[in-house]
Amino acid sequence: MHAYQSDFLDLALQHQVLKFGQFTLKSGRNSPYFFNLGQISSGAAMQTLGRAYAQALADAGIEYDMLFGPAYKGIPLVTAVAIALAEQGRDLPYAYNRKEAKDHGEGGTLVGAPPKGRVVIVDDVLTAGTALRQAVTMLRAAGAEPVAAVIALDRQERGSSGRSAVQEMEADSGIRVVSLVNVRTVLEYLGRGSAVDAATIEAIRTYQAQYGVD
Repeated sequence: MHAYQSDFLDLALQHQVLKFGQFTLKSGRNSPYFFNLGQISSGAAMQTLGRAYAQALADAGIEYDMLFGPAYKGIPLVTAVAIALAEQGRDLPYAYNRKEAKDHGEGGTLVGAPPKGRVVIVDDVLTAGTALRQAVTMLRAAGAEPVAAVIALDRQERGSSGRSAVQEMEADSGIRVVSLVNVRTVLEYLGRGSAVDAATIEAIRTYQAQYGVD
């Protein structure tokens, strides 16, 4: 496990981004854990999060020219990642979108730097993938080349197609999806002696054995 992954999971537990119990998902499945990156709501926490995203991109070895954050959760995330990269000496342009087109001023749905070149999309999680697919379409229509998406967690959970949401996104869009952590990383972290009890860890393992992808 990389240091940034451990730091991110420390942050996730501290801010209750990652919770344990019984949670009914949109799929109707009863999950022993729930992930909500919206719990990150302070400057210091967002700084740590942005640095984790930046390091995940560095480790992935992706070549890119700018960042894009889909509305709404992707907007603060893409800003934090751009700042983290600037701290490392790489000042990149970024953009995001509005969900409703503006009919005055500059107009349109895109805000920030004009999309061009190779673009990494920054978002929180990938469930149905609707926001990411819309971002890919929007960027290509603007003449840019989306090359990857970076998200916080890959649940590695099988959907109706037999593939995970990440696998479906990669197959459908042709872009790479990078995650800070996946369920296997979470289980490794919890197994190192966290405050989470053994029964919870076993419940996650059982759930993943039933619904997880290889």
